[in-house]
Amino acid sequence: MTGSALARLETEGHPKVGALIRARRRQQQMTLEALGKSAEVSVGYLSQVERDHATPSLGTLASIARALGVGIDYFVSAPTAQTALTRSSERNRFSVDGSSIVYERLGTDFPGNTLSSFVMTVPPGYRSETVAHEGEEILYVLDGAITSRLEGEDMLMSAGDSLHFRGNRPHSWSNHTDQPARLLWTGTLALFRSSAKPSRQVAAVAKPGTKPVKNKKIVTSKEKRT
Repeated sequence: MTGSALARLETEGHPKVGALIRARRRQQQMTLEALGKSAEVSVGYLSQVERDHATPSLGTLASIARALGVGIDYFVSAPTAQTALTRSSERNRFSVDGSSIVYERLGTDFPGNTLSSFVMTVPPGYRSETVAHEGEEILYVLDGAITSRLEGEDMLMSAGDSLHFRGNRPHSWSNHTDQPARLLWTGTLALFRSSAKPSRQVAAVAKPGTKPVKNKKIVTSKEKRT
């Protein structure tokens, strides 16, 4: 994605993800320790996220959202998939505030579905946080190369390579090259299906990482919040 294309995805004047997490946590009268335990995220990392010194992946953000009793759309306004068919030239793209990864949503929602799927464009030098969670994941490299770490074992993956694993095995990945990488991620970790009843929300932001990057706002290519 070119700089001009990415610039078109950006919006201004919205709270950052870290500020929204902190506000919701305090509203729920939760300590960092309690939220970290419930979301299975270290207190140190959670503190970095709240201070916008780290940007969580979608999976980690989903775990934090569930622990706070909200859906991930409380923090992220991502394109919804209305039908089973998506066109490459028409799919909406979005990013998480502060992250340089661009996501394309492939899956849709229907009663009983368990899969989520995205195409991710990962910039050079990006490194994800180490996570472990419910469900399972499949990573398939479309273009470029990444290094996946699964329970301490590093695996170099190039275009055409795939990795299938249980989500409860500690895992992370990084783009060690000087070129963007495109990944197909599919997993049973629910991301945009809220497990909690709708609740009153303070400002909602118009949505497999912690390397500091230039701040970016949450965006979609076909929608901008005012």
